[in-house]
Amino acid sequence: MDNRTLLIMLHQTDAIGWKTILRIVSCFPELIEAVQLTPADWQQLGLTEARANAVVKAFKEATTERVEQVLEKYRARQIEIVTLFDPSYPHLLKQTSQPPWVLYTRGRIELFDSTCISIVGTRNPTAYGRKIAEQFSEELSSANVCVISGLARGIDSSAHIGALRQKGSTLAVLGCGIDHIYPPENKGLYWTIAEQGMLVSEYPLGTKSHPGMFPQRNRIIAGLSFGVVVVEAALQSGSLITADQALDESRDVFAIPGPVSSPKSQGTLALIKQGAKLVSCVEDILEEYRLRITSDPARHSKHIQIQQQKLTADEQIIAELLQHRPLSIDELLIGSQFTFGHLHAVLLNLLMTKRVEQLPGSLYAIC
Repeated sequence: MDNRTLLIMLHQTDAIGWKTILRIVSCFPELIEAVQLTPADWQQLGLTEARANAVVKAFKEATTERVEQVLEKYRARQIEIVTLFDPSYPHLLKQTSQPPWVLYTRGRIELFDSTCISIVGTRNPTAYGRKIAEQFSEELSSANVCVISGLARGIDSSAHIGALRQKGSTLAVLGCGIDHIYPPENKGLYWTIAEQGMLVSEYPLGTKSHPGMFPQRNRIIAGLSFGVVVVEAALQSGSLITADQALDESRDVFAIPGPVSSPKSQGTLALIKQGAKLVSCVEDILEEYRLRITSDPARHSKHIQIQQQKLTADEQIIAELLQHRPLSIDELLIGSQFTFGHLHAVLLNLLMTKRVEQLPGSLYAIC
């Protein structure tokens, strides 16, 4: 067994976390040298009894047959495993203070080599926040920048949707196993990113989300990015945690100003006071990396083609329902008679092609 295989087996085992693996690798850079140790040996090296037993169990189960069973589970779901020992591990993330030992990915793994900028913000944005997140992410993506976010409600979703309209695409870092879709209403967006962008998680299959995972997820968002853009955030927002982690890793932090009277602008205004770069257009971000928004005729022709495309029958049903006034998701469910999942898939297509916009309060309206 090589280092990579043994690391994967350790990472798959309950009760073995990041710090335990660090202790193991620090003591035994060649993990094969640790395979024969007993629980008592590990306890002498500082592990608790439970963790010592877990490590011995993990190494004991690292047989050729068992390893193949584990790897096949991931291959069957088109999930690629990238370890800290692999040359394909993202360079920027490897430089951070707590890089994940293992990443589970689905989609375009070449996006790890892209110029990446993350966009984060509140889960309950204003109409202004949604519009700005989509606009900035679309323009960054058109400049061949990969937009990173966390697939959460609100600004994260808007950032992914905007980026998917252009060539730079998007990368979603999940706070759960890659087989678990959270929030469930982002099912359509999840599968679109899997096909056109990239999904990333540091958690093995079957890991469900809980609140403590999101700050851990945020360090990966910051670590993969050259810079973090905060669109809307209240004071003590989770987005400010991402910004703090970005600063800790010497990444750039950008803040988009909002109305001084809005509670959802207080976090971004605080960041600006603390030295974050105030940005009012995408060029303010790109100039930091000597990138330029190129004049791309294909971009404009693509937009025209999208506008000229005929709506599908299902999209036409939604468009007709929205002709007279904005409607909530519940009203659209009743009016269309679609299932919840199918309605979200149709709305996602309409949002990506700018036929429909999402308003505060989960209302949808014709653009």
